[in-house]
Amino acid sequence: MPSLAFKRVTAIWVITILIPFVIDILFGIAMRFNQGADIKLSPIDFYMLMTTHGITMIGIWVAAGIVGVNYLLARYIKVSTALSSFALALTIIAVLMIWAAILIGKFHAGWTFLYPLPFYVVWEKWATPVFLGGLLLLCVSWLIWTVGIVLQILKKYTLSQALALQHLAKKTPSVETPPIVLIATVSLAGVIACLIAGIILLVLLFAEYFSNGSFTNDPLLAKNLTYFFGHTLANESLYLGLAVLYELLPEVSGRPKFKTTWYVALGWNTALIFILSAFFHHLYMDFVQPVGLQIFGQIASYLASIPSVAVTIMSIAVLLYKNKIQWNLVNILFYIGVMGWVIGGIGALIDATISNNVILHNTLWVPAHFHTYNVMGNVLFGLAFFCWLASEFSGSNISRQYGLKMTLLMIGGFGFVLMFYLAGAYSVPRRFSEYPQEFTSAAMLASAGAWFACIYLAVILWLLVDIIKKCVQIFFSPSSAR
Repeated sequence: MPSLAFKRVTAIWVITILIPFVIDILFGIAMRFNQGADIKLSPIDFYMLMTTHGITMIGIWVAAGIVGVNYLLARYIKVSTALSSFALALTIIAVLMIWAAILIGKFHAGWTFLYPLPFYVVWEKWATPVFLGGLLLLCVSWLIWTVGIVLQILKKYTLSQALALQHLAKKTPSVETPPIVLIATVSLAGVIACLIAGIILLVLLFAEYFSNGSFTNDPLLAKNLTYFFGHTLANESLYLGLAVLYELLPEVSGRPKFKTTWYVALGWNTALIFILSAFFHHLYMDFVQPVGLQIFGQIASYLASIPSVAVTIMSIAVLLYKNKIQWNLVNILFYIGVMGWVIGGIGALIDATISNNVILHNTLWVPAHFHTYNVMGNVLFGLAFFCWLASEFSGSNISRQYGLKMTLLMIGGFGFVLMFYLAGAYSVPRRFSEYPQEFTSAAMLASAGAWFACIYLAVILWLLVDIIKKCVQIFFSPSSAR
């Protein structure tokens, strides 16, 4: 079980994640109001907000997934307080560097910072190396953090056991692998691969930046590395959230723990392969890309979701079928999160089909699907963990008063993403700070989306106050911690 020191570090992590989360929601709402012509931002300010919003949202929810998995793995392995503290300290420094480059230095190349945009300096000259340096610091510190967690897993389980391969051959193997260990191992392996790709990309960018023109990168290689790093890392955060779900959902519902079966082991090991190659659907328009990779990208985009979705839905169906469930805030957040994850995944598969992608990919359909499985999927998995953790820290029971909160959450969240889907279906382009008059419904849909996001934000603040209040108690009432 985690020590008091580890609990306190985890509490700081939770607060550190939630505060920029709220700020980033406000940035997103400001962008949609600007697109709706309700407020007026300069193009530079809009793209500064877009850059901050995108890179921060992905980063904090990857961190939330790692924090959740690391905390719950303490039930099965030894966890390191020092490693978590190290990652926390360097993460704060890195985020401050990235935010300073954007909000003070006016760096606005987007969260993807696609090559060669960072080298077209139309902002403070220092902002480019500070932004890239902050991102590099983040990648290196998280690589050390995640490798450390995996090594702790491998101290207790062999690699074969951590991947639950023994469950494929035997119904009742001598060593049973808990689902969280399996899913954490698969997901963290993916995170490590993404971080290595990110470090390689950033080193190449720095090499060009400081070469005085003697070295230039290959644009296609840079784009492949960028999307392998960013797109795959965003997906891996979802699977870390699912690891938390597998561990906590039965527990908070008053049911026996999930067991690793042959189909769970098969599904997640298969997902490991395809998750790492689904990003190719972002490069369909790069016609110099080898055709085989484009074809494989479409196949992988379909197959990446099927094993994990099918297995998760089957497991939840078994949990619910003819069983009495103790309903509370945490499991409701998990169930809504699964709903959002599946809806967003379907939207992603529609876009990942080459014949559709030609029409949809530069429209608001893309932010529609990734906001769905993040805003109404992964974020809710993280909030479910935070609510459970806050109750653990305070020694109080999980709230059963969820009706109004969850109703408003669903209205605000699904209303927000629906406006994106409708705009995408009408071919409204993405990344525009203001819409041309030819897109007659674009501003109205943007404005409506912003108001729905305000409802969503109100619920987040409602939850956040209670979570932070209970997390703070771990510092002043250690006797109340379980």
